[in-house]
Parts: sequence; C-alpha cells; structure tokens
Amino acid sequence: MNKAYIAGAHSRARTAKAYIEYVEAGTKVAAFLVSPEMEDNPAEVDGVPVLPIVSGENWLDTSLPVYIGTRGVNHAKLAEELRTVGFTDIRPINMQVDIEMRNAYLEKWYAAHGREFVRMDTLQCVNSVKDLDDLPSSTIYMATSVFDGALSDPYTPLPEEKVLQVGAALADHEVNGRVYADDEGENISDRNRQFCELTGLYWIWKHAQQDYVGLVHYRRHFLLPENWVSLLDSQGIDVLLPVPLYVGPSIKENYRERHIASDWDFVEEYIAEHMPQEYDSFREIMGGNLYSPCNMLIAKKQVFDDLCEWLFPILFAVAEHGGTRDDRYQNRYPGFLSERLITYFFESRREKYKVVYCNKNFLA
Repeated sequence: MNKAYIAGAHSRARTAKAYIEYVEAGTKVAAFLVSPEMEDNPAEVDGVPVLPIVSGENWLDTSLPVYIGTRGVNHAKLAEELRTVGFTDIRPINMQVDIEMRNAYLEKWYAAHGREFVRMDTLQCVNSVKDLDDLPSSTIYMATSVFDGALSDPYTPLPEEKVLQVGAALADHEVNGRVYADDEGENISDRNRQFCELTGLYWIWKHAQQDYVGLVHYRRHFLLPENWVSLLDSQGIDVLLPVPLYVGPSIKENYRERHIASDWDFVEEYIAEHMPQEYDSFREIMGGNLYSPCNMLIAKKQVFDDLCEWLFPILFAVAEHGGTRDDRYQNRYPGFLSERLITYFFESRREKYKVVYCNKNFLA
C-alpha cells in the first residue's frame, strides 16, 4: 500500500484526502501535517492523525509525497517548512491540480454509480451550426459590488458577460463597467450583506428576458468555450452548474461544522413542514458529499425561474428566523445555504432537467 501526507487539516485537506484515496486506489493518507505554531487544528480528521511538522520525529517519513491542501496563500510557507525537515516530493494543490483531481474523482464516482458525468468541455454540437442571429439570446450576469477587492489576475470577460452591480442600494457609487444594477425595479438589493450575490440572482429572476441567463462573480467565472451557446442549444441543455466539490463528512454535517447549525436545522424543519414530499430526498442528498459551490449557474430562463420560485421562500423564511448576525462572515448564511439548496434542487430533479457541469476559475 502506498502512503502520502497532506499538509493542512481543514476542509480543503479533507477534500484532498477523499480525491487521493478514491482515485489512486491503494494509496492511504498517513497523517495531516500542520505548522506547530497553529493551535486551532484538531487532533485527527476522519480517523487520521494531525501531526506537527517537526524534524527529528521518528514517525515522520520524509521520503513520502506530501500534498499541500490549504488555501494558496499558505502554500509557500508550508512548502518551506516541509523542505526544512527533509521533504523533497512536495505537491501543492493549486487551482489546476484541484480541477484535475476533482474531475478524476467525479468521473470514477459517476461511473461507479451508473451515471454519466457530462462536462462542458466534452460537448460537441449535434446539429448544424446556426448563424449568430439565430442563436438563443443569452446574458451571463457578473455580480460585482463596491465592496469587492481589486483583482491582480487579468481577465477578459466573454461577450455575453455583463456587469451586474449587486448591493447597489447600499453603495454610494457605481462599479466600473456597470451595465445593470440590482436596485432597479423589484429587488432585494438592500439585503446584500446577508444575501450576497443572491440579490443579483433575485434581480435576474424578476427582470431578465434572455433565453439563457447566468450568474457568475467578478472573481469566479465558468471556463466556457466561445461557442458555449451553440453547445447548450444543440444539446438541449437546461442548466450548467459548477463541477461538484467533495466535502466531508457530508454536505449537511460540513455545513453544520463550518456555520451555525441551527440555521441548517431550521431549513430541514421548513422543508418537512412546507414540502413534506421532498423531505426524505433532501436528507438523502444532503447526506452525500458532492455539491456545486458558489451560487453560479447558467440556465434556460424558465428553468432559472423554476429554481428561484422554489428557493427564495426558503431563504426568506430562514433569514426571518435567524435574523442578522454580528459576525459578518456568518451573517451571510442565506448565501451559504443556497449553494446546498441549489445543488439539491437540480440533483433531486435530474430526470426533469438536463444538467451539464463546467470547470470554473478563481481570480486572485
């Protein structure tokens, strides 16, 4: 049996363990390695010990490969600590490596479950190519706010990507390149501190008229080919979602560990009361490990509307129940919950809607 280490001990490291052990059959993670000065690490993760990176320890086998499963900002420091104690095979999991590992995991997982994992970069047009004037209309709304930090990575938007200023009702100026604002017409723009990009989702639902509509972020975009509209149209695709992410121990428990557990409990109670026919499937799917993050999607407008009509009553109810939070991060719980709810909506209706997945970027 092959062994490896993972540097890190939180959500990204747990995800890396799942990918490595599932894709590389016969490989086991021997330990999670952490900086000795870090005091917020658990003693073990999923039964695997969490150990400090300290030289001279007889349990430390520096001949093994070690993957760095943390945020990219911590990679250089951890790599230096690992080199200092004698590691030479150091494998940072950057965005490209994460994409490759995730896709390999999903291809194997879907095949094992008798399902097809359809990715955007594998599609081909099945009909004759239409003239541009005959293609369905499309707009991908790029959520941007005055509170966003500056980007250091270059990015050229697709012709279909248009800036939608979210939280515009709370802003004192327009963002650069603004085409739309989420405080125009019927809106929830003033709830942006809690609902984040969902104020944009709501605005698109109420105002967009295109055949295909989508929501992305100023830092996160789908990695789409130029002919993406032709591909979706020719294949009859209803919705495009981010390639799913593995989280452990389950979608439900991962949320309850990282956020405020009572919000999740309220959602379950709401579904049990108002959507009893969905309660069992919700618990089953949320007991799994795969969800599409970031509240990103591109869909036929009617499918987009179907989602929003189902989603927002739940989010408004949980926000009324939970109120506002002093912790700015945890105050965004409607946005965190919606990532899981969107995943559930389409997974539970996979016989109704034709779904395809797409890789995404993350701009620094």
